[in-house]
Formats: sequence, structure tokens, C-alpha cells
Amino acid sequence: MSGLSDAVRVIEPGKTYIGKQGFTYGAGVSKETAGAKQVCLNVLPMPPGARAKVHYHKGIETIAYLLEGECAVYYGDKLEHRVAVKAEDQVYMPEDVPHAPCNESGAPCKWLVVHSSGSDQDGIVLLPELDAMLAQRSNATA
Repeated sequence: MSGLSDAVRVIEPGKTYIGKQGFTYGAGVSKETAGAKQVCLNVLPMPPGARAKVHYHKGIETIAYLLEGECAVYYGDKLEHRVAVKAEDQVYMPEDVPHAPCNESGAPCKWLVVHSSGSDQDGIVLLPELDAMLAQRSNATA
């Protein structure tokens, strides 16, 4: 039983990292911090006007819970879809779906993000060809 107790980890706030998506995340449970293999959870604070680089997670599902504020999430092969998200809403993003959260609200927002992988940086595919399209759509809506 001592092997099990050695595996339990508490991740205290304050540790951060910069993700490929273009944000500074609050490091949570992951393979990097706790040796997680199939799930991770991180905190994503988004200042007003912030938007992610368009990306998808190859073979990885995502659940995002909006703790505070309001945010939009664009998704689809051409970012043709947009959902408005408010505090306490949850968003499920299937594997391999291009997406990007955008804070168009004028106030900060904060997400809890869970992936079905040990690290939220696993399987990320950036889609820079869609970033200009995202900027146009996001600016037109804001």
C-alpha cells in the first residue's frame, strides 16, 4: 500500500507554464507535475481581448469549465461555429476538432481545462492558416 501513498500528489497554486496555444497556464495535475497518464487539469486565465491560437488536440478529448466571466469558443474546420459561454458552463470538445477560445467580453475570464491525456500539450496541432480568420471573426463580434 505504500506505493499508492507515494503516488498521491497535491499541486499547489502558483506554478505556471506557457502553452503552444499562446497562453500562460496555471499548472495543475499532469504528467509533468504528478505523473498523470490519462488525464490532466490546468487553469487558463484569459485577460480581455485574449484569444488562443487555433488548434486541435489529436486523439484527445477536452472538457472546459468556465469558472469566472464570459468567453466565446470558435470551432469547426473553418471556425464556422461559435458558442457563447458564461460562468459555470461546461464545454465538451471532441478529439480532432479545431477550436479557439476568445475573450470578447471586456473583462477577465478563467477556465478549468481537462484533457484525456497526461499533458494538455500532448497532441496539439496548430492551425496558423486559421488564425487570421479567427481575428476577423472575433473582432467583428466583440
